Amino acid sequence: MKIAIHHSPGSFSGRWIEYCEEKGIEYKLVNAYKSDIVEQIKGCDAFMWHHHHANYKDALFAKQLIYSLEMSGIKCFPDFYTTWHFDDKVGQKYLLESIGAPLVPSYAFYSKAEAEEWVNETDFPKVFKLRGGAGSSNVKLAHTKKEARQLVKRAFGKGFSQYSSIDNIKERWRKYKLGQTDIKDVIKGVVRFVYKPEFAKFHAPEKGYVYFQDFVPDNKYDIRVIVIDGKAFAIKRLVRDNDFRASGSGFILYNKSEIPEECVVIAFELTKKLRAQCLGFDFVFKGDTPMIVEMGYGFGYHGYDDCPGYWTEDLEWHEGPFVPQEWMVQSVIK
Repeated sequence: MKIAIHHSPGSFSGRWIEYCEEKGIEYKLVNAYKSDIVEQIKGCDAFMWHHHHANYKDALFAKQLIYSLEMSGIKCFPDFYTTWHFDDKVGQKYLLESIGAPLVPSYAFYSKAEAEEWVNETDFPKVFKLRGGAGSSNVKLAHTKKEARQLVKRAFGKGFSQYSSIDNIKERWRKYKLGQTDIKDVIKGVVRFVYKPEFAKFHAPEKGYVYFQDFVPDNKYDIRVIVIDGKAFAIKRLVRDNDFRASGSGFILYNKSEIPEECVVIAFELTKKLRAQCLGFDFVFKGDTPMIVEMGYGFGYHGYDDCPGYWTEDLEWHEGPFVPQEWMVQSVIK
């Protein structure tokens, strides 16, 4: 087995490389951004690339490259089943609905007239989302019909940028006050008012569709369960102060007692049904009933190192530290 790895600092690839070296697994570093990437991979049995939603180049071609390599017999991580819906909340809506998953009721419209008709008939508040974005970026609460109409008008007008300099600096300042980042990070956010990141400069405005979800009230946290190769681990994320969003809040509880086992069961079942190598599911609760908000194969590089253990598919708990990126390599080898 020889694995081709695209290495990006701060991504999963660092731990993939460490594991391959520790276990004597042959690997080759490749550059997915080069035109000859297919030629680079020749002679390898597998290809691993932690492509990222906030890299405009990755968004342009990562899924297409992975599918193409799989057609030639190369084993990939993430593979097509795992990644085609990554950072695509609209795609996830149709996929989860089609298999009867407990998705929060979600609504997509592709004409202004149909969206406005729905706004006039539905109740509020509703959660507005762009199809891409993580850490609660591009997520807003439409409290009234008037606010929803404004969002619809913009969606079918000038559209929405995937990046907001104002929201970015507000989030950095919030984390600074909580001691979750330093003043250099805040200054970096100020600089980005003038020098926008590559993703903001090259990603086209989101327009021509509008996507809403029902607002599920009285949730002071969400539960994220991540399944990789028949193993699952989970965290509880508390919502921000005076907000309804938990993703990206930085307030995380890791104890096993904080995680409803029903969420783990659902995550195992859906990952198997979707034939995915790795999937993380975000759950909120309507009463005692868990409901999925969204899903995706990516997750924070260090944000799960404090998890005290993991479950296997028989729901047996395994206490102790683990490295989920190692499971990814193992799944490719198997």
